[in-house]
This record gives sequence, C-alpha cells and structure tokens, in this order.
Amino acid sequence: MQHFASDNYAPVHPEVMAAIAAANDGAAVSYGDDPVSARLQDRATEVFGERARIFPVLNGTGANVISLMASAPRWGAVIASDVAHIHTDENGAPERVGSLKVLAVPSVAGRIGPDAVDRYAGDIGNVQRAQPAVLSLTQVTELGTVYSVADLKLLADAAHAAGLRVHVDGSRLANAAATLGVGLREITTDVGADIVSFGAAKNGGMLGEAVVVLSDDDTAAAGTGDPAGLTAAVPYLRKATMQLASKTRFVSAQLLALLGEPGTPTSGTSSPGAAASAEGAPLWLRNAAHSNSMAARLRSGIEAAGLLEAGTGVRVTYPTEANVVFATLPRAAADRAREHARFYDWAPGESADRVEVRWMCAWDTTASDVDDFVRAIAAAL
Repeated sequence: MQHFASDNYAPVHPEVMAAIAAANDGAAVSYGDDPVSARLQDRATEVFGERARIFPVLNGTGANVISLMASAPRWGAVIASDVAHIHTDENGAPERVGSLKVLAVPSVAGRIGPDAVDRYAGDIGNVQRAQPAVLSLTQVTELGTVYSVADLKLLADAAHAAGLRVHVDGSRLANAAATLGVGLREITTDVGADIVSFGAAKNGGMLGEAVVVLSDDDTAAAGTGDPAGLTAAVPYLRKATMQLASKTRFVSAQLLALLGEPGTPTSGTSSPGAAASAEGAPLWLRNAAHSNSMAARLRSGIEAAGLLEAGTGVRVTYPTEANVVFATLPRAAADRAREHARFYDWAPGESADRVEVRWMCAWDTTASDVDDFVRAIAAAL
C-alpha cells in the first residue's frame, strides 16, 4: 500500500543506512567522544556557522524540550503558535518535563507575526505571570507553510528586542530551505535564531535528531535572571531528559550523511518547487527538494484532473509550500481513497459530510505514486 500519511513512514535512505554501517566498525568511545561525532561537529560549523554546536538526540520531542529548557528558567514561558507541535502534539512535554508554560497565539495558515511577542512582552517582570523567555517558531509550519527569510528576521528581531531567545522547531527545516532556495544557515543563524531542533527522521534518517546551538550569549533573558549559556546547559539537559545515546556515533552518522562530510558544499542548486541538482547537493537538500516537488505534483495533478469542485470535490485549504497538501473532500470519498493509500484525517470539513485531510510526500515518493493517487482520488469522488 502506498503512503501519503507521514514522511515518518518512509524507509531509511540508502546513503544514511550506508553511513550507519560504516560507523559500525570496531569499538568507539561512547557518549559522543567518537570520531564520527567529531566530524559532525566540524560539519555543523560549516553548515550553520563557526559558533554552532551540535548535540545529537533521540527524537524531535526531546530536541524541542531540551532546546526550550536550555533557553528559559523554570518559571519561564514559551510563545508559540496555536498549532505548534510543542502545544498540540507532544502530550504537554514542554510543560510536563520542562516545567515551561506554552503561551499559544492565534496563527494565520500556521504562521505568526511579531505581534505575538507584543502580546506577552508586557508580562515581563510581573510576578503574577509566567515569564516569556523564548519565541518558538516551526519551520515548516504544522500546516505546510513556510516563513520567508525576511519574516524570520522580523520575528527574531522582535523577540530579541524584548529580551527573548529564539527557538526554531526544524523537524522539516530542510524542506523549508529547499522551498526558499537557500542554505540552512540563511534561515537559522543569519536571521537570529539562538537554538534549533534539526530534523533528520522525516528526511531520510532512521532514528535521531539534533539540538543545534547557534548563539551562546550569556545575557539573561529579560525578567528571568537566567545566567546559563546554551552550550553549557544542553549537555546536562540532554542526559537528564534521557536523550543522550550511549552509542552516539550511530546517530551522528545519520546526521553527517544528511549534512555532508566536512569540506563538501553546504548547499546546492535548488529552486522553489523543483528538485535540487544531484551534482554537489547534500543529501538533506536532495531529499527535501524531491519530497517538495512530489507535493507540488500532487496538487497540480488534482487541479489538472478537474477535481477542485466546491461542495462535491476537493478544496485545497492551505498553500502548498513544502511537502504536504491539505484539502477537504467528502468523507465517504476519503474513506474510499484510503483503500488505495494511507493518509490521515486532519480536521472536520466545511460540513458534517466532509473532512479535512493531510497528504504528505516523502523522499521516497515517486511520480507514479502521485499520479496513481490522483487517479484513486478521482475514482473515489
């Protein structure tokens, strides 16, 4: 059965699997003091900047929780969108594990603006309120939209002006960079992000993500009295939250396969909605650009097939800017289409007989997969 449910369904990319096998050569020092992890650190400085420090972890929720805990004191709060993963789909982990209040603000197509900071900046110094300490941005957003470079800079500047740190939940950061036609540094370090949860599993990895510290400014966040630098805090938090793998080399090997070995190009030829050139492009970009292009093919295929019919057919609900298409269609048709390919219901539709669904493409999605699925949707309708 084909899958359009999640990019987590995809298998491990052969280049990642080969990197894991190559790391499985004899003994190596545990907990990250191994040659593979050392090369990963060298590569992180090339990709994200000289001050970057990378810490492999086991999963995305762990990366988010560690990043936020490092960025805020126990009495701190995190400003995020109302659809942010840390608010809706991590079972309250930032609050349960990190003891951090999530301050959700209304989003438009998944994105928030600088007014999200203004909404809570007035609480700084008020002992009656959780203290805003971090602005968390999801890139790509949970609704498949992408923040522009300019918008990210505006958001980071607003956060820093209020004394907040900036966290990027980058579980699909590679897809955003591919869409924008930029490198990973341009949408993280260069716009002012302080710490990033960098995703691997959704982009060809097997198991593992990373926390990447981009700024180690010891300046306390406004009203928090927090003296700790991020690089100093993350190693202890990684261990305390059970995210430190004893055989870290196997997580590092996956990240290194995606980012590329030290000394190789950090980005490649890419244009929004098009596959990156295989020549010279790192694996993260090749995989992300391909999955993006498959989502664009799916949307254009639906349009070309004449399936966009108000009330009776498909209605695309959000811009298709990365590797996912959101749409509503009759609930009965969705159930029939699921006999061909697995996908998830996302939300209620415009009426009781319609449902909003999410169709997600991955690095292994093929053009024939997409074309077959479009025909299945047409038949279901």
